[in-house]
Amino acid sequence: MGNFLKKDFFLDHDIPCFKLNDKSTKKVTEFYKISPFPNYKDTDDKSTILEKGNKNLLAVQFKKNIGYQKNVLEVGCGTGQLSIYFSIGTNNNIVGLDPTIDSLKLAHKFSKKNRINNINFVNADIFDDVLADSFFDFIWCSGVLHHTKDPYGAFKIIIKSLKKDGYLLIGLYNKIGRIRTMIRKFLYKLFGIHVLNILDPTLKNLKKDSEERKAWIRDQYIHPIESLHTLDEVLEWFNKNNIDYVNSIPSCDFEGQNKNLFIKESKGTFYSRVVNQISMIFNSLGSDGGLFVVIGKKNG
Repeated sequence: MGNFLKKDFFLDHDIPCFKLNDKSTKKVTEFYKISPFPNYKDTDDKSTILEKGNKNLLAVQFKKNIGYQKNVLEVGCGTGQLSIYFSIGTNNNIVGLDPTIDSLKLAHKFSKKNRINNINFVNADIFDDVLADSFFDFIWCSGVLHHTKDPYGAFKIIIKSLKKDGYLLIGLYNKIGRIRTMIRKFLYKLFGIHVLNILDPTLKNLKKDSEERKAWIRDQYIHPIESLHTLDEVLEWFNKNNIDYVNSIPSCDFEGQNKNLFIKESKGTFYSRVVNQISMIFNSLGSDGGLFVVIGKKNG
């Protein structure tokens, strides 16, 4: 797939690795060593990864819009299920980057066992800036930047590796839409896990899988680093860095969501954006952690 790394590295289980120096990143990697997120079941194979991925409508659209013979990056890939989903059945070249080597070893083992050859994993901190400039056609970075010491600084680094006219998808915790989770987090600290068993709708769907339950609780309620953001904040990031707004979940305007999220929509108004973020509190976006997604296209 060409040289997608611009710095020297060492190998660990055939995974290119870079020494992690940042204290915040080390804190996060120690957190995920205890309970890798997400993890694999013993019965997982190509078909189960495809089945899981096909249930994620956003991932399905992203994969469909990639096309063929493209370079794709997932930042913060964890144990690699989504990166592997993007690679299965395509001739695209996928790179999954994550600072937790324990998670990447699971991803690497799975890909080798299932003979998935169009994927590479890299163990590095975003802030190490190890990826080649203007290399990737698509970048997926969801649920990651809000777990860093400087989300905007990390954003500026990852878009350096995006080609002109390349697409970027970022997902962040919403300052308004995550209110339900923040209330549950407060109650969890006071009364323990029994409150989550009653109030967290995601946990109710994971009753039979103790490891998934543990990983979800840790990721949503115990994570050592977390920040909250808004649509207008991300739009400002885009404006400052030559990224054209394409679409978002929730939508920025009142016109309704286009079924294809890679078709450009209006930014709406400040009022419409605030109202749509408030609506997250009362729908599935708010009940499932309050993550919002913004898609952009690099203009230069």
